[in-house]
Amino acid sequence: MQDDPTKPKIAGTPFITRPEDLPEILPLFPMAGVLLLPGGRLPLNIFEPRYLAMVEDALKQKRLIGMVQPTGLSNPDGGAQIFKVGCAGRIHSLNETDDGRFLIGLLGVCRFRIREELDVTHGFRRARTEWDGYLDDLVESTKPACVDRDKLMRHMKCYFKLQGVAGDWDLIEKTNDNKLITSLAMICPFQPSEKQALLEAKTIEERCRLLTTLMDMALLGEENDDCDIIKH
Repeated sequence: MQDDPTKPKIAGTPFITRPEDLPEILPLFPMAGVLLLPGGRLPLNIFEPRYLAMVEDALKQKRLIGMVQPTGLSNPDGGAQIFKVGCAGRIHSLNETDDGRFLIGLLGVCRFRIREELDVTHGFRRARTEWDGYLDDLVESTKPACVDRDKLMRHMKCYFKLQGVAGDWDLIEKTNDNKLITSLAMICPFQPSEKQALLEAKTIEERCRLLTTLMDMALLGEENDDCDIIKH
């Protein structure tokens, strides 16, 4: 049967997450310095029994896992304190290995706020969540970000040189602003608190400004003639 040309076509994948799909209770995966943003993709190697159980539990629900960062402090029970805002990722790929690991890929879906943590089950942490205030994350923006692309590129090239990273500049030039900012925020080796600030940025423009500032701070004091334009 052919499609009816008079009917509007719905863009995107049939596996999109809708507001009604967002669960009240979410399994949590705390990882220091690991950032997931809406629209970002994160590969994970799962081998601890508690997190293998977490993945199996997520597969029975909506395939969602809440990525959160430890604050660096401890709870009275000795467990790691975590930031209250995280990002839910949907399992979009999974491979089992012969030695009992899961190799999964998460697609960032929507940020959330932790209302309260619940009892640990099967070794992994869970939380009751709030999604209000972040539902715009579910809508992929087609509006170009209002950012200074040239400034971002200058900072990125100097920062990559400082970190010893070889960038595929032809591919980077073709990447739109939203995806570029998301990818940069996720892969750059910033401190956990800095990663958290990038996560909680209200707009892509705010995230870009913060990203540029963090790269600028890393470059200050470095002897690099190519980056004098940044330092002055």
